[in-house]
Amino acid sequence: MKVKCSKCSNEQNIFSKAATNVKCLVCESTLAEATGGNAKVKAEIVEKLK
Repeated sequence: MKVKCSKCSNEQNIFSKAATNVKCLVCESTLAEATGGNAKVKAEIVEKLK
């Protein structure tokens, strides 16, 4: 899925079932937290990719 960082507005693609915490490549704020299943997304979801 494509998400948008709430701090710097950077858009990047992440996996919905991330095994580790995902950080923004620009400002390093947390975009998603690993939960063992689907990641808990903390950023705005722009679009779900197939």
